[in-house]
Amino acid sequence: MTKPDQELYNNLKQIRLRLGMSQQDLATRARVSRQTIGGIEARQYAPSTAVALRLAKVLGCQVEDLFWLDQDIPEIETIPVADTPINQKLRLSLARVGGRWIAHPLVANNAFRLEMVSADGEGIYRGDSAPMRVKLLEDLEKLHQTVVLAGCTPAISLWARAAELWHPELRVHWTFDNSMSALYRLSRGEVHFAGVHLYDEVTNEHNIPFIKAVLGNTPVVVINLGIWEEGLLIQGGNPFGITSVADLLQTGVKIVNREEGAGSRQVLERSLRKVGIEFDCVKGFHDIVYGHLQVAQAVASGKATAGVSTASVAATFGLDFIPLHRSRYDLVVLKSYLDEAPIQQLLSTLGHRRVLSQLEALGGYDTSQTGEVIVTLE
Repeated sequence: MTKPDQELYNNLKQIRLRLGMSQQDLATRARVSRQTIGGIEARQYAPSTAVALRLAKVLGCQVEDLFWLDQDIPEIETIPVADTPINQKLRLSLARVGGRWIAHPLVANNAFRLEMVSADGEGIYRGDSAPMRVKLLEDLEKLHQTVVLAGCTPAISLWARAAELWHPELRVHWTFDNSMSALYRLSRGEVHFAGVHLYDEVTNEHNIPFIKAVLGNTPVVVINLGIWEEGLLIQGGNPFGITSVADLLQTGVKIVNREEGAGSRQVLERSLRKVGIEFDCVKGFHDIVYGHLQVAQAVASGKATAGVSTASVAATFGLDFIPLHRSRYDLVVLKSYLDEAPIQQLLSTLGHRRVLSQLEALGGYDTSQTGEVIVTLE
C-alpha cells in the first residue's frame, strides 16, 4: 500500500455494506488484512493494482466503480435559484428547465422527505451573476429526465412517487413553496410546474387572476390536481369549544399562521375580515410557520390551539377540523414545456385510478376534476 493522491476517491465502504459484508469478510476474500480495508475506506492508503483488481472481483464490479480521481468527475454550469445560500458548500438537485440547468439547494425541508434526498451535484454559489459550477454526483443522462414542481401540498409527493414507479427513468423533484412563491419560481424559469390554491374575492375566481398577475402574457396551461377543504385545525377534543374563527379571540387561544403568499394565510385573513376581526387581535397571528405539516405539528404538540390547513392534514394528525373554504388546487405549466417527454410522462399518470385513489384516501380531496385542463392562457 502507498500513500494516496489526495484526489483519489473510493466508495468501497458503500458497496461493501450494500452487499452485507463486514471489513473482515471482504479482507478474507480479497486476501488482505482487515486494517488494509479500513485504511482504503478512510483514504489513508491507495491499493496496489493487484489489490484493486481482487477487490473489484470480490465485489462484482469494475475497478472504475470502486476508485476514481477527483478530476474525472464532470462539471456543468448551472443557474442557482433565487434563494440559494451564498459562500457555503451545497448539496444540489439539478434539472433542465427551459434549456438551462437549474440548481436547487437541498437545505432545510427541501433536503428531506421521510429520508434525506440524495444530491445530484455539489457546488458553492458566490453570489455574483456568473453561472454556478457544479460537480456532478449523478449521471448526466438521468438528470435530463427530471421534472421540478413547486408547491405546498403533500399530495404532490404521492403523485410523484406513483409516476416514478410507472416510468422508472423519470425523476420528480418537489420544492416546498407557497402558492405565490411557486408562481414566481415558474416565472423565473426555476421549475416546470407551480402548484397554487389562491382565491380572488373581486373576480370570485380561483388562481387565474394570480397566474395572470405573475406570468403576464406567457402562454401557460392550468391543470387541476384536486379540490380540497381548507379550515381550522384544532387540538383533539377541541378543549376550547371552537366552532368558528370568532372563537379565536377567546382567552388562552393561540394560533400559528402561514407566511405571506400562502393560500392558507389568505383563507384565514378573508375569514377574519368577514366577521370584522382585526388581525392583531388574534393571539399568534404573527407567529409564522412554513408549510401545512408545520401547522399540524404546532397544533398537535400544543404549541398552538389552532391553525389553518387542510382536512387531509387534520385527519393524518388526528386533529379536529372546522371547514372554512373549498379551494381548487391547480398546477400551472408553461405551454412550451408540454412537448418534453418527462413532462408528458408525469402528466399521463395524473388521472390514473391509483393516483386518484391515493388522493381520495387522504380525505378532504374532491378528485372529480383531477387531471382536467382548467384553462389555457395565451
